[in-house]
Amino acid sequence: MAETVQSSDKGSDGSKNVIVDTGCANLSSVKFAIERLGFNVSVTDDIELIKRADKVIFPGVGSAKHAMENITNKGLIETLQTLTQPVLGFCLGMQLMTESSKEGANESVIECLGVIPTLVEPLDAKGNRLPHMGWNTLTNVANHPVLAGINVDDYFYFVHSFAAPISEYTIASCEYGSEFSAIIAKDNFIGCQFHPERSSALGSKIIQNFLELNSQELKTA
Repeated sequence: MAETVQSSDKGSDGSKNVIVDTGCANLSSVKFAIERLGFNVSVTDDIELIKRADKVIFPGVGSAKHAMENITNKGLIETLQTLTQPVLGFCLGMQLMTESSKEGANESVIECLGVIPTLVEPLDAKGNRLPHMGWNTLTNVANHPVLAGINVDDYFYFVHSFAAPISEYTIASCEYGSEFSAIIAKDNFIGCQFHPERSSALGSKIIQNFLELNSQELKTA
């Protein structure tokens, strides 16, 4: 079922920007964040709408196990793995882009979409309280179009106990006990560990940068 929102003049068709309905995420807050920027958006699990979209967003609240079960049951695995348009993941949505996530008390391995060849592990907080919750700064920022106007020491809002390590796919990092990937990217897939929709003006800047991207910019990033 698709929930289509028509709310602005930035694209007459809400399906141009799509939030994937994973059945367990903060769909409303992500949708409102996009609407506040003046863009139309649809929330959907319809395969054809997702394939035709100009931009796709994976929202994120919940567990990787639950989200992957829902994605599997909705028949979305292959569709999401083979998207060629720009895709942005928020928090859990970022983690779903990786190869796997160690989750739960016994750190069972949850197979994810595998579109960015890294993994998610329990955050090594070095004795700091978990989850890592609240505002924190970026410690490194690469030159990438989604990060235009974003700098080291800018604050973003995090809520997580799992993280991707620093790797060749890290385009921004953060430190909480240990350093971890705040943003990862490969080809058309970009994932933010923090919540852009909760990160005030700078979070909105990242969302707007993404929605205004073209595929050629990502090819040269």
